Amino acid sequence: MKNLIRICLIVILVLLLSFTLQAQGLYAELEKNRNIQAKNLIHKLNKSKDTLILQSDKKINYLYSINKNLGRDFDVYVDTTYYELPLNKLPKGKHVLVAVQSPKRIVFVVKILKDNPDSEPVKVVSEESIIREPVQVTSTEKG
Repeated sequence: MKNLIRICLIVILVLLLSFTLQAQGLYAELEKNRNIQAKNLIHKLNKSKDTLILQSDKKINYLYSINKNLGRDFDVYVDTTYYELPLNKLPKGKHVLVAVQSPKRIVFVVKILKDNPDSEPVKVVSEESIIREPVQVTSTEKG
């Protein structure tokens, strides 16, 4: 009787553990470009697999995604050596991304495995697009 209870407890623990592991599955996968000419561009996902990180010694000019109809899903002017792209902007499916480092174009694939949990995607705000309020200057007249 004691062995039956122990076996039941072990089975229940295994089932609960499998459900929690399934809930923490991958959000995205990255298929890197293995070409030797693309070795200067480091492209990887962060630890939580929800942000694409691009890093290079040379300046990355643009980043864009090509869809099935040969149109662009998004087109981002990067113009820096380090860039992070939140993947919650992309819908579920396979996305072919192109990073432009003039004159090179480095192509790689990002697969989004889950639907976006947020109903509204988060907007990326770069340092260049921060709007600052104008400073009001007052003058005092001595009279």
